Amino acid sequence: MLDPGGNRRSTASSGRRSSGFRGAWCCSFAAAPQSPDCRYSARNPYKQPAAATVAGPKVPSCTNSLHSSPSPSSKLGLGIIDPRRILSPGRVSPIDSYVPLVQLPEKASSFVSTEEQEVPYPSLPGGDLPSSAAEVDSGACDREKGLDLRFKVTGRDGRSLMMEMDSGVLCANSSYFAGMVLRSRRKVSDALKDCWEIEVDGVEDLDVFRDTIEMMYDRNEMKWLMKAGVSRAIDVLEVSASVMFDRGTRSCLKYLEAVPWSEHEEEKLKSLFSRCTFDASVTEEVLARLHSVGSSGSEELAVQLIRSVTNGINGNARKELQALVNGLFSKSSVYSKELAGLNKDSLYGICGTCVNSLMELFKEASSSLRAEPVLLTKEQRPLVERVSKQVENLNWLLDILIDKQMAVDFVYLWAAQDELARLHERTSSMIRYELSRISASVFMAMGRGNVQCRADVRHSVLRKWFRPLLLDFGWIQRCPKGLDMRMLEEGLGQVILTLPLKQQHTLFVEWFQFFGSQGSECPNLSKAFQVWWRRSFVRGAETHN
Repeated sequence: MLDPGGNRRSTASSGRRSSGFRGAWCCSFAAAPQSPDCRYSARNPYKQPAAATVAGPKVPSCTNSLHSSPSPSSKLGLGIIDPRRILSPGRVSPIDSYVPLVQLPEKASSFVSTEEQEVPYPSLPGGDLPSSAAEVDSGACDREKGLDLRFKVTGRDGRSLMMEMDSGVLCANSSYFAGMVLRSRRKVSDALKDCWEIEVDGVEDLDVFRDTIEMMYDRNEMKWLMKAGVSRAIDVLEVSASVMFDRGTRSCLKYLEAVPWSEHEEEKLKSLFSRCTFDASVTEEVLARLHSVGSSGSEELAVQLIRSVTNGINGNARKELQALVNGLFSKSSVYSKELAGLNKDSLYGICGTCVNSLMELFKEASSSLRAEPVLLTKEQRPLVERVSKQVENLNWLLDILIDKQMAVDFVYLWAAQDELARLHERTSSMIRYELSRISASVFMAMGRGNVQCRADVRHSVLRKWFRPLLLDFGWIQRCPKGLDMRMLEEGLGQVILTLPLKQQHTLFVEWFQFFGSQGSECPNLSKAFQVWWRRSFVRGAETHN
């Protein structure tokens, strides 16, 4: 070959250049560049065929579509493309090439249709795909591995879902869908049609509906439900019941009965049972966890709990149980409606038992027949501890009665304890001041207006327990055990001011004498005394003039 100057080029140089040209040309046509849609997933355990492998024959589409390219739904089922590429019917959005592809799920070959591919089908263990392209071609589509049904689901939010399925699996699991498929086949005149179509509109939750269909193809429903969780199992239970998927309904109920629920999930399950009707034989165990059958009422149970607390021995445990029961009985509690009719007679029966126990303990304390101390057994507590326990019980019961507006009779009960008041005078101060703690609680409740009694009842309880309280006030100050001294002084003065002026006169003169001799060991009722003085003398004189 001559160069522009007329000289012949070297053969080696020409050979190298021509060889390089031919190499580039051949490489460009050695094999068609692989399409991103036909790219194998990184998770696929089967090797990709070599570039020189001849592509197998294309599988004819069974969807009667005018387009020859594979549908997005088929690629999505085979794990070929990312589901985020499909935004809506007819729209495809590009995605980054580094995003991992969706792995082919087990039994997916029975759930989503497969379209034509450029590579031979691998033989998957446990799957139904043909081992070679020749088998696919000889099967003449073979109803796309049994995928002879196009199932369109439309949600209330406007979203839609298209699935290609095996009608035999769908009909075998749901009698509701079996009727839809039968009606769809009757409407189509072409008996040789490969794929039938059904449609469901107005689905509340498209994802839950899809999960329910997916569970039809799962061999181990309990394992599937364990991964889904309780809340999703309740949703799937509702859909299964609506589409008559009996196997799914039984599996969901069996799973829900065996696992714990949160309060939100329990309320969700109660709401479902109120809206849906299930077979009693399969829901019996779940309903037993939701509703008590043949048990005593909540009021009777509440009284039993209170009695158990008052009979308890461990002080710390009793305080914790008292706080627990108070939470159940409080007006702000979610359980207050159930305990609105708490049995009054039963509560006062417990109060009477505690008062009788106090009576026996004070008789024991005031007895002088013992010449030597008695050794206590392990079960028998010291006398002071046993007295304190009964006093705490009565004060706690009084708080419950005040909260339930049933404390008037407690004032009657405490005003009628003549024998206990006499035993108070013959008992040491270390023990007897416990009785004054009960009197203090009664006086504060009446002084704040939480308990409304007749004037004669108020005067009776003050006449019986006012003087013992004055004597024991110093001990109460040293061992308040939760009592607020300032509130006690204010409440005691206010309840005295609710009496007629003549009765106030007697009580305030008695206090005046005690306060002059005891000082800080006596409650300070100066403010209430001044009010009584103005009412009795200053205003009385002004009115007289």
